[in-house]
Amino acid sequence: MTTTDGTGLAYASIGAGRPVVYVAGWLGHLELSWELPAERAYYESLAQGCRLVRYDRAGSGLSAPSARPPSLAYELEQLSAVVATLDAEPFDLVGTSLGALVAVAWAAAHPGAVRRLVLYGGWVSGADISPPSAREHVLGLVESHWGLGSDVLTEIFAPDADDATRREFGRYQRACATATTARALLALSYELDVSSLLPLVHAPTLVVHRDRDRAAPVAQARALAAGIAGAQLVVLPGRSHLPYVGDTAALVGSVRRFLGLPAPRRGARALTARQDEVAALISEGCTNREIAARLGIDERSAEGHVERIRLRLGFRSRAQIAAWYVAQRDRPGSAN
Repeated sequence: MTTTDGTGLAYASIGAGRPVVYVAGWLGHLELSWELPAERAYYESLAQGCRLVRYDRAGSGLSAPSARPPSLAYELEQLSAVVATLDAEPFDLVGTSLGALVAVAWAAAHPGAVRRLVLYGGWVSGADISPPSAREHVLGLVESHWGLGSDVLTEIFAPDADDATRREFGRYQRACATATTARALLALSYELDVSSLLPLVHAPTLVVHRDRDRAAPVAQARALAAGIAGAQLVVLPGRSHLPYVGDTAALVGSVRRFLGLPAPRRGARALTARQDEVAALISEGCTNREIAARLGIDERSAEGHVERIRLRLGFRSRAQIAAWYVAQRDRPGSAN
């Protein structure tokens, strides 16, 4: 799949059913995002009962770099290339963060093509999401010291994440794009204004936002909903801008209800053999270091296994994993 200038775009889909096209925020990486337990679980939850289509924008992730500077027109061209791969219209469109503004613009330009529109963590005017001095400071950090800049953005985007998730997300951002591309896309986030496009959106729309989002004030969500005729606004508790950090279940539930999809199944799948071993050690009270020593793996791998188990089962703590494992082990007929 390519844009008109020949730039190759990477896209992927999971699930089966009617298509739901997902326009991600700022940076992404189709392959690496699948290796982040929290992000993968989020996409898997969204994709139950539908076909979730994602893509990497030009210069980010697995997509090729482009000599064209980021712009709303180029964003729309890339989204159109993705839409062209679908078998039928209308389809559902989900935009998060910067992707919410792109989704608004696309829906406004293609009336009738979008069955339902979901906007999470978006805004009307990038100039209003933070003071000019703060914007220039962050842009300067990203450009001159991408490592420090990505750490600062992690604090803004995911204040509720645990230390392991923060470290992974910092590395993830740096792997997604060069400092030059990251700065240009972040600058675009601050420059865009879709206020004139909101009255042109006629698709049924859900605006969902967290009440203390540190990257995009909730007032911007209210402005989005007020500008789109008939839009529903759902404000959830939380500070994290990343949709897969914090109370992801509430967010996914709101989106799926609006799209007419049933609540996602939680804890329905069995653990892998290795995860079962880790769960058994958690039930014995082992720390990540002790799990690593017992299984002959490094501590970071043990930490990753624990997080994947937690997300797969829909739990929030090690104590819940331990209790679940003991209950499973003690069930009549259990092989544990």
